[in-house]
Amino acid sequence: MKKILVTGGLGFIGSHTVVELQHEGFEVIIIDDLSNTTIGVLDNITEITGKKPDFHQIDLRKKKEVTTFFDNNKIDGIIHFAAFKAVGESVQNPLDYYENNIGSLVYILQEMRNRKLDNFIFSSSCTVYGQADELPITENAPVKKAESTYGNTKQIGEEIIEETCKAHHLNAIALRYFNPIGAHDSIKIGELPLGVPQNLIPFVTQTAAGIRKELSVFGDDYPTPDGTAIRDYIHVVDLAKAHIAALKRLLNKNNKQNFEFFNVGSGKGSSVLEVIKAFEKASKKPLNYKIVGRREGDITAAFADTTIANKELNWKTEKTLDEALSSAWKWQLKQS
Repeated sequence: MKKILVTGGLGFIGSHTVVELQHEGFEVIIIDDLSNTTIGVLDNITEITGKKPDFHQIDLRKKKEVTTFFDNNKIDGIIHFAAFKAVGESVQNPLDYYENNIGSLVYILQEMRNRKLDNFIFSSSCTVYGQADELPITENAPVKKAESTYGNTKQIGEEIIEETCKAHHLNAIALRYFNPIGAHDSIKIGELPLGVPQNLIPFVTQTAAGIRKELSVFGDDYPTPDGTAIRDYIHVVDLAKAHIAALKRLLNKNNKQNFEFFNVGSGKGSSVLEVIKAFEKASKKPLNYKIVGRREGDITAAFADTTIANKELNWKTEKTLDEALSSAWKWQLKQS
């Protein structure tokens, strides 16, 4: 049984990936500092899978704690989610983002190098493309100057990993994913950010539930059909399964290069207003929203061409936007 470390494993994407790993028979070790989640997620994972993952509360910015962990645990592969992830917040607090997102990555890679460990999957982002010249976005699209500090940490992270792969014969895959939404079919895990949500869907569901007074739509003057920004929304369970496919590719030595990267999305772009209308239909709840100014760091449109991931990872999305929004609403209702 292969032992897989999942950093940020109690977070939104991490927890769903842990569930899929356990379903596939992997032994999972989770590291999380609980800065944007709660320990209760561990119990909910256990309820779904019937097996409690090994959990370590570690701040990956603390190098000694990272070294101690690797001294005491044998690892066959790593899926690295742990990072700050809010675009707007990153512009306001760039140094915090660089310290956390880059520092923790370097410390983990150093331990892998020192111990000759292999098989690393990086949680990257479509933000590395900035505002792409052509849509849908393929892996051949140039990586442009980042629009936000968050996006820059993903660009720099990929560069660090690629250089490490060349120097130390590490095998790694970066998954450049678009906008994960939704909740597990069991409605036992979902997206539950601490404090005010930074992402669209939890703000939508909290507004519908009366927790937030209204939803702010950042800009209606973009050059899009309805003036609002367009994104590619992927169900989080589909995204989690992409990580399993990438991990198996590395473990089975099917990768064609030491460092590979793949777009992971639904392949369909939806505007903010389209998402609002789809949510109102799925939840049968009218949504109180208002148009405000654009948010710094946001781009006009981004949606994926997933042809390469479909072929190379033998993976494709299975769930629709409506299914994702419906599950997100069920998850929100369970929190009330």
